[in-house]
Amino acid sequence: MTSRTAVMEAVEKLNYRVTIGDVAAQSGLDLNTAQREVLAIASETGGNIQVAESGEIAYKFAPNFREILVSRSFWLQVKEWLRGVWKWVFYGIRISFGILLIVSIVIVVVGIIAATIALQSQNRNDNDRNDRRSDRGGGGFFWLGGFGNPFGNPFMVFDPYYYEPQRIRERDPDEMGFLESVFSFLFGDGNPNADLEERRWRELATMIRSNNGVVVAEQIAPYLDNVVYKENDEYFVIPVLAKFNGFPEVSDTGTLAYKFPELQKVASERKSKTKSTYLQEKAWQFSKAPQGKIALAIGLGVFYLVAALYLGSLLGRLALASGFLGLLKAAYGLLLGYAVLFLSTPAVRYFVLQYLNGGISDRNQKRAAIAEQLRQPSATLREKLEFASTFATKQEVIDQNNLAYTTEQDLADHEYAKILK
Repeated sequence: MTSRTAVMEAVEKLNYRVTIGDVAAQSGLDLNTAQREVLAIASETGGNIQVAESGEIAYKFAPNFREILVSRSFWLQVKEWLRGVWKWVFYGIRISFGILLIVSIVIVVVGIIAATIALQSQNRNDNDRNDRRSDRGGGGFFWLGGFGNPFGNPFMVFDPYYYEPQRIRERDPDEMGFLESVFSFLFGDGNPNADLEERRWRELATMIRSNNGVVVAEQIAPYLDNVVYKENDEYFVIPVLAKFNGFPEVSDTGTLAYKFPELQKVASERKSKTKSTYLQEKAWQFSKAPQGKIALAIGLGVFYLVAALYLGSLLGRLALASGFLGLLKAAYGLLLGYAVLFLSTPAVRYFVLQYLNGGISDRNQKRAAIAEQLRQPSATLREKLEFASTFATKQEVIDQNNLAYTTEQDLADHEYAKILK
């Protein structure tokens, strides 16, 4: 996600009136980037600046600012169009693997029937030649062969329901049709932690706000990776300070607390409550498809592999293969290869996911262990928390009813409105 898209989504979630701190906290962007994008979007869409009597600034956008921005930007229009097209293209890609499986099975089954008929005809011709030789030798022998289809009538049972494509993580798994279930079985449903960095900074900002804009290093550490905490070495805090324009406060005894005043400036009161005391990575899920549809996909895959191997044995016994059987013989390697890959790809992916989930579990446990220190703080940690609390500041709300100036009105009209109050 680009920084501009992140800011646009943040403005929409925050009801179109924001401060720079609001946007940074919601989007996970650093304050400088958030400020640059907010100013650019406000300029391009006719947004308004509101200045409180304290001098703090809020930005107000029209509810349709996204449409205004798109209408003024050719490339944004192209991106919006491509986004709509890609949803359908990706949907086509997802169901194509299920369609390919069904088509391949049909081709193999038809090939088995055709090859068996061809072999029956070939055997009959051989027997006729043998009979003619026997007649010339004065002997008589009659052979009658029969044929039965060892596979019976295969039933292709799958859900053909087509629906508007959405991101798989936003869809009820029970709504996933069979064709999409095949893709999910083969390749999974994407990285569950694709937004990890965005979540990391958003949860950090929420935690800082819930602690009145001031925290200690032990409160920050559970949201970071590979933190090796040593006394008097709080190096890992530096990226957080840079991200949210924070700065340290030092006590007479050398205790450090970190203030983030920009995050306490809000356009309206924000109730900040952390969902967890540490950043939790999500485990990789093998597939979000319903178990019944996965079982059906596996069953069809096994049937396809066995049928493909049987077809290969039939083709190998044919003395001459032409027409459809000739094409089938030429493409047999692809048919068998797809059958093998169809079953081996998920098997390999399963073991890879076990390895990845092991690392995720280990990192989560380390963060949880650091966070546990805050539940039962040592005497030293209690002293640090008490020192930090002395710098706590309440949220500074930029009230629309107490503005020194807003670009929605010219200065004279605004002063006149203040007099009327």
